[in-house]
Amino acid sequence: MTITAVIPTFNRAALLEQAVASIEADEIIVVDNGSTETIAPRGARVLRLDRNYGFAYAVNRGIEAAQGEAIAIVNNDVVLSPGYLRLLTQTGAWFATGKIMQQSAPDRIDATFDLLARSGCALRAGHGAPASEFAAQRPIAFAPMTAAVFRRELFDRLGLLDESFGSYMEDVEFGLRAARSGYQGVYVPEATALHRGSATLGAWHPETVRLISRNQSLLVAKHFRHGGENRYSRAVIAGQLLWGLSALRRGCLRAWLTGKWQAACTEIPRWTPGDARAATGLADEDASLQLDQILAASETELLRLTQGSAFWRWYAWLT
Repeated sequence: MTITAVIPTFNRAALLEQAVASIEADEIIVVDNGSTETIAPRGARVLRLDRNYGFAYAVNRGIEAAQGEAIAIVNNDVVLSPGYLRLLTQTGAWFATGKIMQQSAPDRIDATFDLLARSGCALRAGHGAPASEFAAQRPIAFAPMTAAVFRRELFDRLGLLDESFGSYMEDVEFGLRAARSGYQGVYVPEATALHRGSATLGAWHPETVRLISRNQSLLVAKHFRHGGENRYSRAVIAGQLLWGLSALRRGCLRAWLTGKWQAACTEIPRWTPGDARAATGLADEDASLQLDQILAASETELLRLTQGSAFWRWYAWLT
């Protein structure tokens, strides 16, 4: 299977060079989101955009230009171990991701797979855990697009990333589309990588908070509505208010409120798996029940993994 690696970037030329050098692919496409630095990594083709359109837009332009049967989406601050992409494509799954470690603490996990709660809040499973944990290969519903591989056919069937999301949670939204359409991925712990993390804006940057706040609400509006009503109103209200309190503690309440306001002003159509029905055999009337099952399984595992977290203890009590 031929592989095209797509790397969206905004500045960080030195990190990008390391990422490109670690990638073993038939084709590498760097999509430059209007960088002010010179972006010209050796061994990669560069698509230059006139400004920063966000992660989803940049990835989509890379997918459109790609020639490979598999599309690897890789962040500009990731260094892959030898054979990383080969191990993922050999699974034959619709998509796959590996065990991604923290560059600043290589004995600690940065990301494995994502989990999604009924609140619209997502979690990177295993973040901060010792490297020895999450050692078993397993099926997954959500692959973080930090360093993941997708069969090109999956984008042909489900469409590209939703550009309304810009940056953050666009991978969770795509994963939910895939899960609701019957497509499953796999987590491969033998494939490892190092991730610097928050290389563009930084952790709890107000712009990051604004985007996540907005996109949590966009995901809820796109997938959780049924007959004009939110199917999980209690969980959404509890989770979003708790996330807002977390933003307040870090001095980012205004950014959180701005994100919510922007989401309220954004029209986003409700998604159903009708477009994928021919391929999966999924009937429209099964969509609501299937969504319940996906979120119930994901949230149950999320709460099991976060028993020591005050945020998730409060969420479980409120819901």
